[in-house]
Amino acid sequence: MKKMFAWAAALAAGLGLAGAAQAQTKVAIGISGWTGFAPLVLAKEAGIFARNGLDVTIQKIPQASRHLAIASGAIQCAATTVETWIVWNAAGVETKQLFQLDKSYGADGMVVRNSTGSIKDLKGKNVAASAPGTAPYFTLAWFLRENGMTLKDVNIVNMEPAAAAQAFIAGQNDAAMTYEPFLSAVRNAPQSGKIIATTLDYPMVMDTFGCTPTFIDGNQAAVRALLKSYYEALDMIKAEEAKAFGIMGADVKQTAEQFGASAKFLRWQGPEDNRKFFAGPWQEFSAKAADLLMEIGLIKAKPDLAKLVDTRFVMGSGS
Repeated sequence: MKKMFAWAAALAAGLGLAGAAQAQTKVAIGISGWTGFAPLVLAKEAGIFARNGLDVTIQKIPQASRHLAIASGAIQCAATTVETWIVWNAAGVETKQLFQLDKSYGADGMVVRNSTGSIKDLKGKNVAASAPGTAPYFTLAWFLRENGMTLKDVNIVNMEPAAAAQAFIAGQNDAAMTYEPFLSAVRNAPQSGKIIATTLDYPMVMDTFGCTPTFIDGNQAAVRALLKSYYEALDMIKAEEAKAFGIMGADVKQTAEQFGASAKFLRWQGPEDNRKFFAGPWQEFSAKAADLLMEIGLIKAKPDLAKLVDTRFVMGSGS
């Protein structure tokens, strides 16, 4: 009788575990190898997402085509820069930003040859940058505008950030737009050129996490779990830095030390950072970014910014 009871209890426990596993919400997230997105990788690899009831798949998708993956239904959520969400929505891919991931403090920049004295010297020169609708392209437009120039003043060679940095070190192009961890590759090869400007000079690169309205409305508990998991990943970085850096670095073929060096040029954003950001700075930057996006022809009309964000979760009012 005792054996039968033990067997029944074990079966019930097994069924309970199976039920719990089945209860996990599936969500596919599109990101790049950008250092700022790494806590999402940490949340998956360290089991944080799973512990919070999420079955997460992370896909590395170039920024230029990440919205197409959303439109096709291949992914439900993504990480990208604030202004890129504006471009995606203008292209008919409806999404809403949910929380801020990071802010660049020198992690995005322009590299030039050592003979280049200023950004203005790049007039008529070849500059490697990702395709229109990406952060490096937008950053290039921003840097040029701040120096009295436009995109028409340079010859843009479309290359992704990693390839742009590698090509620059190999002697190709007069300048390149890239970001960490690839920016540090140029930083560590001073014979090839120098970093002439970063987001320390022009603070304008910040990343947010967002999903489709359909996913958000149908999975509010999962959205809260995504946010909770991100914050818990940041807590792990603080508590177990070496281990966390090792996990995140491995994802981009870096040692923990190399990853840590890249991470010094950005700030991941916690709960209070998020509340402050969405209380005003997000609106201010988005409006300014929309003006530049219209100026360079990536959108035709200024969007209703209120439709591009859902602040209920970071502000603690998610139902």
